[in-house]
Amino acid sequence: MSAPRWQVLLLDGGRWLLLVVVALVLNFPVLATLLTSLKTTADISASPPVWLFEPTLEHYRTVLTDPSLDFKRYLVNSTAIALGGTALALALSFPAAYAIVRCRIGGRSVLPLVTNLRAIPLIIFAIPFYLMYQLFGLLDTRTGLALIACIVNLPLALILFVGFLQDLPVELEEAARVDGAGTLSVLRYVVLPLAQPIFLAIAILSFIYAWNEFLFGLILTTKAAVPVTVGATFFITSWGVKWGATAAAMVLSVLPPLLLGLFAYRYLGRVISAGALKG
Repeated sequence: MSAPRWQVLLLDGGRWLLLVVVALVLNFPVLATLLTSLKTTADISASPPVWLFEPTLEHYRTVLTDPSLDFKRYLVNSTAIALGGTALALALSFPAAYAIVRCRIGGRSVLPLVTNLRAIPLIIFAIPFYLMYQLFGLLDTRTGLALIACIVNLPLALILFVGFLQDLPVELEEAARVDGAGTLSVLRYVVLPLAQPIFLAIAILSFIYAWNEFLFGLILTTKAAVPVTVGATFFITSWGVKWGATAAAMVLSVLPPLLLGLFAYRYLGRVISAGALKG
């Protein structure tokens, strides 16, 4: 016997209420930052905190037009660094994964070595990278940070590509070879078309991780190649914290990865679970 309709509605309402409460609790820091960015300086300094206020965009105007900071350049820097690091990670990890899975090269040495890099704190590499970059003139350059982004993203990209190729039937490639196709033709006409979903998933994740990189951006840049994650902290000065401008800068800095993640989260979950569990 089915439950009465009022019980079903009550149960559904309770679920939605619980979902809203959990979402608000988990996202409270983000919501607080957003609200702070829309308050006037007087409202931010008010005690007790002001919850009902007239929104203002003055802090966003300050962030985007402050002559002492070039925040728009920080956004361009982060975009160039994230795109460059993502492209390099894809270009290096896919051939390596193919060699590991199909050619049986490096599966017991290269793959564990590269993937275990994710378990090592990145701060360990700070001094070696700084000295090496100083030697080769890569300090405060987009190229230098793009290389860092590539190194950070390589383990994840390699794991996902290996999992995908292990799931891909080798008979498809063998059929193409019977028809006279070489390795490059097999990759171009058989493997790559089928790998488009995993390429897109890895590209999105790599872009988000590269965009959010803060440690090496702080250590290896001073002015020309400052990423947005570091530039957002420049409103914290020795004279005090410009809370409104800092909050506005943080909101602007998280918008690209946030929107990208919201747009692709269902797609990413399906692709990653399909390719990574077996690997």
